[in-house]
Amino acid sequence: MNDSLLFFKKFFRHGTKIASIAPSSPWLSRATVRNVDWANAKVVVELGAGTGPITKVIAEKVRPETRVIVLERDPDFCVLLKERYSPIPNFEVIEGDVRDLATMLRDRGISQVDYIVSGLPIPSFPKDLQRDFFAVVRDILAPTGEFSQITELALVYKGLYKKYFDQVKFVFEPRNFPPAGAYHCKGIKVPG
Repeated sequence: MNDSLLFFKKFFRHGTKIASIAPSSPWLSRATVRNVDWANAKVVVELGAGTGPITKVIAEKVRPETRVIVLERDPDFCVLLKERYSPIPNFEVIEGDVRDLATMLRDRGISQVDYIVSGLPIPSFPKDLQRDFFAVVRDILAPTGEFSQITELALVYKGLYKKYFDQVKFVFEPRNFPPAGAYHCKGIKVPG
């Protein structure tokens, strides 16, 4: 099945549990990972990879010594991702829930990651799940690490990410359908 058709079918069936009506374009995929220092990244985690357009860019840019963990909850997307990316050295596709990510990483000998790239629909998460999500991010992201999040609503959710990070920058990508962008965040805040 065509990636766009599969994605649309999932969106139609699951609504806001799927972040978009279509996979990210190559332009948005590149914009989402443009902050990654590929020469020095030791561990990159992608969350909610869908059909893998951002995963494809990561696979093209990543160095052989960098570990890449791709977490996807949807079983159909996961099968597709495993077929495409599991043969790549240092890539691992995991089917699972983001709330279990810290445990999954520790089981693989990973205590901290340098970059987290998210395609999850975080703004549509219930508030308690948002809080749990950012607690996991805080637990695993290295102090100098960065978090990137795709969005189709330009700048609408900047306040949400400013609540959890000291620095939030937004990159707009009008060539995506629909027009979209990526938040790049640093300095995760510790709750008071």
